[in-house]
Amino acid sequence: MTAAAILALNPLLTDLHMHTLYCDGADTPRDMVEAARAKGLTTVGVLAHSFVAFDEECRIELDDIPKMKAELLSLKEQYRGQMNVLFGIEADYYGTHEPDEYDYVIGSVHYLHKDGRYLPIDLSEESLAETCDRYFGGDYLALAEEYYRLVGGVKQKTACDIVGHLDLITKFNRDGALFDTHNERYIKAWRGAVDRLLSEGAVFEINTGAMSRGYTDAPYPAREIIEYIKARGGRFILSSDAHRKENVAYRFDSVAELL
Repeated sequence: MTAAAILALNPLLTDLHMHTLYCDGADTPRDMVEAARAKGLTTVGVLAHSFVAFDEECRIELDDIPKMKAELLSLKEQYRGQMNVLFGIEADYYGTHEPDEYDYVIGSVHYLHKDGRYLPIDLSEESLAETCDRYFGGDYLALAEEYYRLVGGVKQKTACDIVGHLDLITKFNRDGALFDTHNERYIKAWRGAVDRLLSEGAVFEINTGAMSRGYTDAPYPAREIIEYIKARGGRFILSSDAHRKENVAYRFDSVAELL
């Protein structure tokens, strides 16, 4: 989909970010589509995490891609005239995907790469702390700088239509538990990434996934990042990043004013 086509959708009635049993979700594509229909959505996008050779827990297996595509095409036909059903991929910076296989691509960064190892940044607070201590000398701001360096290149790397959960690095940082998001180094890092993505015409998501799973009280990205993007002409969609059917379009009504 083009950026114009994505932005033409009604954001309160569209959810393009939901996962299923084909990767790390809990329910089937049909479950997710039916939940979206029950909530009155008019466009729904079901996707999977792209294949990454080093992480067997979250990825879609390559042999499952045609199966998932066939299932989504069947649902698309079933709901034709009632709801638009799309097949997408959440392409990781270090993942493998063919953009032409999908209706749209969300580009995300879930890992850092240091000393030949791929290091998840959203697995657990303990895992993130270990990464920070071992590879960044305990300096969370240095870790964040590396994260945003990758985020800035995610559109070019993944050919994505939408940038996913831009400040995912804050997942375990409730109330500044790990680092100060008002520190000049942190602000410079995310602004550098955002400026590059804006120059490439990126569309950003306001993602309520961490809210539904109890990690945060606010969506990704933080309000100050949203306002920075808006002030420079950037555009957003809403997404739930739902991994369970009950979280489709989670809290869209309460975060809509951020648009």
